[in-house]
Amino acid sequence: MSARFKIDLHSHTFCSDGELSPEELVLRAANKDVQVLAITDHDCIDALIPAADAIKKHKLALQLINGVEISTRWHGFEIHILGLNIAPDNAALTEALQQQIASRETRARKIAEKLARVLPELDGDALFEKISDMAKGDSISRVHFARYLLQEGYVNHIQKAFDKYLGRKGKTYVPPQWMSPEHAIELIHAAGGQAVLAHPTRYDLNNKWVRRLVTEFAQMRGDAIEVGLPRQNNNELIQLANYAKQANLSASQGSDFHRVGGHNELGQLLPLPELCQPIWHNWSFLTRG
Repeated sequence: MSARFKIDLHSHTFCSDGELSPEELVLRAANKDVQVLAITDHDCIDALIPAADAIKKHKLALQLINGVEISTRWHGFEIHILGLNIAPDNAALTEALQQQIASRETRARKIAEKLARVLPELDGDALFEKISDMAKGDSISRVHFARYLLQEGYVNHIQKAFDKYLGRKGKTYVPPQWMSPEHAIELIHAAGGQAVLAHPTRYDLNNKWVRRLVTEFAQMRGDAIEVGLPRQNNNELIQLANYAKQANLSASQGSDFHRVGGHNELGQLLPLPELCQPIWHNWSFLTRG
């Protein structure tokens, strides 16, 4: 099935920390010959309706998967879980996402206050307002602060902003207050969706902890892990495929696209290995005919 369809199940719009509007994102996906696209903004589903409207407006040959990327805390680490094929109007899910958005705002205010102490020329309240305007949506993230610091010349690269200020070892780091992975999986299932562990090897974890994460995710009744990732070599692909198989989990794939000109372009993914069971193996619109 992956040979018949170009599938990308992880992407972002400016409703969270992406740079394109929902309409721009689906147009770019279609231009890149992606036929199945999941929009998975951080703790936010605001892009789903305008994206669906844009697909209809432009008569795009693109199947939209309703998705979300939920931030969680696991043994002190921030772990992201994708919900695919969710019902966006599910009351429990929408209420929980609103709480996540409120936590994001609280964290952003604290980061702004810390940055103002480290960089005295900044005013914490004014900085928070600038970051809110930059975010365009309700889902404010550290990426927005990183872009501001780059824009204003405090750093010369986005990663430098995390290394010096925003990351776990940075001067202005504020620990997040996210829900547990178990809760996220329960919410996704209650909304009719499938829970996918996002980019397992891209956290600050050694191989032993990655295996533990995958094992515990399976024990929590997760459905799949991302096996196909952006900027990936074949060794990482096979390693993740084996992790999925050993844990009896399906495999997903996604570019984690955020912006034009970045390293993560839509649809540019290695094919899933044959030993994987793709998460879409029983999706009716892909299996019919």
